[in-house]
Amino acid sequence: MEPSKAASGARYALAVLFAINLLNFFDRQLPGSLAEQIRREFHLNDTALGGLATVFTLVYAVAGIGFGRATDRRRRTRLVALGTAAWSVLTAASGLAQTYVQLFVTRMGVGIGEATCAPAAQSLVGDFFPPQRRARAMGTFMLGLPAGVCLAYLTAGAVGAALGWRSALLLACLPGLALALLALRIREPERGASEPPAKRMPAEQGLSACLTVLRIPTMWWIVLSGVFHNFNMYAINTFQTPFLQRFHAMSLREASNVSALSLGAVGAIGLLGGGWLADRWSTRRRDGRLLLAACCMILAAPCIFFALQQPKGAAISFTLLMALGSTNMFVYYSTVYAAIQDVIEPRLRGTAVAIYFCAMYVLGASFGTTVTGLLSDHFAHRAMAAAGAGTMTEAFRAAGLHSAMYIVPMVALLAAGALFAASRTVAKDMARLGRT
Repeated sequence: MEPSKAASGARYALAVLFAINLLNFFDRQLPGSLAEQIRREFHLNDTALGGLATVFTLVYAVAGIGFGRATDRRRRTRLVALGTAAWSVLTAASGLAQTYVQLFVTRMGVGIGEATCAPAAQSLVGDFFPPQRRARAMGTFMLGLPAGVCLAYLTAGAVGAALGWRSALLLACLPGLALALLALRIREPERGASEPPAKRMPAEQGLSACLTVLRIPTMWWIVLSGVFHNFNMYAINTFQTPFLQRFHAMSLREASNVSALSLGAVGAIGLLGGGWLADRWSTRRRDGRLLLAACCMILAAPCIFFALQQPKGAAISFTLLMALGSTNMFVYYSTVYAAIQDVIEPRLRGTAVAIYFCAMYVLGASFGTTVTGLLSDHFAHRAMAAAGAGTMTEAFRAAGLHSAMYIVPMVALLAAGALFAASRTVAKDMARLGRT
């Protein structure tokens, strides 16, 4: 194929995959953005509220293993298209749920549909873009995360506040169906097309492929970092808006706008800036991407800690500090996801991404929402007991959630430690593939 046509096809693919990834995180985050409305309608506590996100992540993780293997053997563009259509329809079905159980089941279905996206899309990006441009391309693809989160909060603040949480979920269906059709027009690239021929290896099947991935030391550290990082990201995205409504007495619209900025919009800075800087560092030293991720995670922890330290009503200082912490946390995606591509042979990338996602969701994201919800309920009951009250009030719920949120900066430091460990092994693992 002519270079100009190949470049045009790569740009089109990246644009469509970015939009699909945006919708992925939009549909995933929307129930969390509307959590207080859902909690009050179904009379839930924070543990049950966190359970909605937990079941999604567990199903997503388990289904992702199968879709990861399918990514390495099947046409990836079709997998992305079918998954996008399926999760969009099921998101609309979530808006029709009449009971907590029905909502629970439909969110499981959304998780199965969305499990197609990450392995196939990241494998496609790896084949469309060469190593020296890959962190920036991956950063652009992962812009869908903050953009989707930001749009989810804005939609919750506008549509949710005006028409209710059901309308917001129903409206999410049509864009997904349109993007599914656009995905079918992406040219399926040759596997390993962006790598020099000498670096290509025979494809492996089944258990052998998984074991090959798990023999790579850097992958173990990257998986561990993903466990800690996604514990935090899911805890924050599920509970920050309820925290702002309870502790800082904001309306749904006000809290959604703060979350859209501090958890969504600023992510673009971390992703694009982190991708650009990671590509520059990686030309000078092979551990550059992972060192950058570790340093940024260390910076994020105190920012989040001091954001939580702000007194009631200090919305501006909270927003600025949380936005700074979130910006640093978003550097993780453009750096670490590109590092996975650096140490994994092209024909195993779908499997590697699926293993990574399964571990980080089962052991990280699912616990992030559940543990934070459990801690919130525990501290709320402790506050009620300390006050000698016999009834749980919104004030006690606010105090409980405030105390629970302090787990986030602690876990961020654990993520930084895992990333530093990964930076110590990555050079050897890259050399094994002949990467310089």
